[in-house]
Amino acid sequence: MSHELGSEARPLRVAIIGSGPSGFYAAEALLKSDPHIEVDMFERLPSPFGLVRLGVAPDHAKIKNVIKIYERIAQKDGLRYFGNVEIGSDITVDVLKKYYDVSIFANGAQSDRNLNIPGEDFSGSWPATEFVAWYNGHPDFRDIEFDFSHETAIVIGQGNVAADVCRILCKTVDELKHTDIAQHALDQLAESKIKHVYMVGRRGPVQAKFTQLEIKELGDMDDCAAIIKEEVFTFDAASQAEFDDPESKTAAKNIPTMKTIAKQNRGNASRTLHFEFCKSPVEIKGETKVESIVLEHNELTGEAFKVKARGTGATEEIPCGLVFRSVGYRGVEMPGVPFNEDWGVYPHENGRIEGEQGQYVVGWIKRGPSGVIGTNKPDSQSTIAQILEDLPTLTPCEVPDKDAIENELKARNIRPVSYEDWKKIDEAEVSLGKDIGKPREKFTRISEMLDILKK
Repeated sequence: MSHELGSEARPLRVAIIGSGPSGFYAAEALLKSDPHIEVDMFERLPSPFGLVRLGVAPDHAKIKNVIKIYERIAQKDGLRYFGNVEIGSDITVDVLKKYYDVSIFANGAQSDRNLNIPGEDFSGSWPATEFVAWYNGHPDFRDIEFDFSHETAIVIGQGNVAADVCRILCKTVDELKHTDIAQHALDQLAESKIKHVYMVGRRGPVQAKFTQLEIKELGDMDDCAAIIKEEVFTFDAASQAEFDDPESKTAAKNIPTMKTIAKQNRGNASRTLHFEFCKSPVEIKGETKVESIVLEHNELTGEAFKVKARGTGATEEIPCGLVFRSVGYRGVEMPGVPFNEDWGVYPHENGRIEGEQGQYVVGWIKRGPSGVIGTNKPDSQSTIAQILEDLPTLTPCEVPDKDAIENELKARNIRPVSYEDWKKIDEAEVSLGKDIGKPREKFTRISEMLDILKK
């Protein structure tokens, strides 16, 4: 090569695919490193921030404050934002290779794992991801019609996403109307007839994955009584050992909070949230739509921190009209990138995608759906460290011209949304929200966002 990559004469050209936390932390780490680097970030939607905007529950406004960090990163010299550009279809991975020395995939885990039980495909059986995206105003899920005319809903899973789903189903409209929940969701939830929500976990309370904040909130809703049976706190030997272990910080916080909830006066709440432990769904019944769910009672086996659930054969059937599964996110395959179907991630070594030159991965599509938002920072930094180590061996791209990608998009009649464009959309959302006492009213159609840019 005529000039060393990462030099003033030949800056390293990097594409980041995805604008969630891992993408922004990757951009920050790159721009803080010594080499000369030009970073272009691509996002399928006009709006940035990924799951912080479209996954964090609307009543968790404090968690969304992390967006302020990403806003600062977005406006750093050396970073350009290309919203409304889908890599894999609008622009292929091969085209990226032509214009960028390095591609970093930060496109997350967008789909749910299946339960793999009979009846899972019935009408009324939903992935939690779609419900979350719907109430958060994701354009892809704007027009879903959830049927809230039934009295009972079942949520399978006991992580934070499952807790969010339960909370949104159980809260009153008054509790939600001053959040940034999408108006179409608020309107439909206002008509909800749901009285009972069951949160079902295959193992015991010691193994539950939700955090103390989430469990505390579930016991503190205006018109919903959380019900936890006292007998669930009689632990088997392995669970007791796990709870007693000084490293068991989640259980150490969760169990006392759950015990407090179990002792609460249930009052005259119009809704109830039932915590069900050591139960697994084995069948959803109905003709073509959900009418009931069969749960098998489990016993716990194995040693502490390796506790597994084993079915006992004893079952119970609960009539219901809605089932949400929240048993783990998984990544989606992208044309031109190796994919591990079993794990739902891009196979890699230290963030370097296996068998590929110049392709790297960060975030959930790298490690699976684990950790909190902040977990993505060290994860992204480790991948960037690998890129910098690989720098001398990287093959330069064919066309390093900064303007080439913009010309390519123009030739394909694709209208990218710049970060300056996004700020106009952002201001319009905040203004709309202000009029109705909300922090913002999200545009839930891409056409609405693009219309703002025509004004």
